[in-house]
Amino acid sequence: MSIESLDQAEDHLIVAVVTDDGAAMDHEVAIRLLTLPGRVIGQPASPSPGAPLDAIVAARQEAIQRGISERNARIFEAEIDKLEGWAGDLKLGLEREIKELDRQIRDARRGATTALTLEEKLAGQKQIKALEAQRNQRRRSLFDAQDQVDRQREDLIGNIEGKLQQKTGRRELLALRWNLE
Repeated sequence: MSIESLDQAEDHLIVAVVTDDGAAMDHEVAIRLLTLPGRVIGQPASPSPGAPLDAIVAARQEAIQRGISERNARIFEAEIDKLEGWAGDLKLGLEREIKELDRQIRDARRGATTALTLEEKLAGQKQIKALEAQRNQRRRSLFDAQDQVDRQREDLIGNIEGKLQQKTGRRELLALRWNLE
């Protein structure tokens, strides 16, 4: 069975075994049987596939696809976590800068209030205005960064959604019938 999902192609060997009475054999035991030495005796008889064998193959195929879907979900979750971590770091850094600018503005206001001359008061007001402009710019940067994170999340979801469909193919490689002695 070949599966293509999230731009990755994988091949899986599905081994399905049923006894002559139609009982399904455990997958691990079936794999182990293929490793035993054997010899060809006579003409190969045509195997009698049918419902039990098809059910085993379908169940193994479903298990493989479910495993791949779960792995892809973990990959997606890791990508979202990275994006959230980056967004949190960016937001935290900008919020710290804004708080520092707020502190500087308070200090500048106190300095302007206690200034004795008109020139010192004007210089203090200019400094306050410059700091407030920086703070406002940082606030806009914070909002822009949040918008950018939202856009990246949408892009990530869109990309994953486009690659989510698993393309599967199945081909029978061989069919055997054997006797254990």
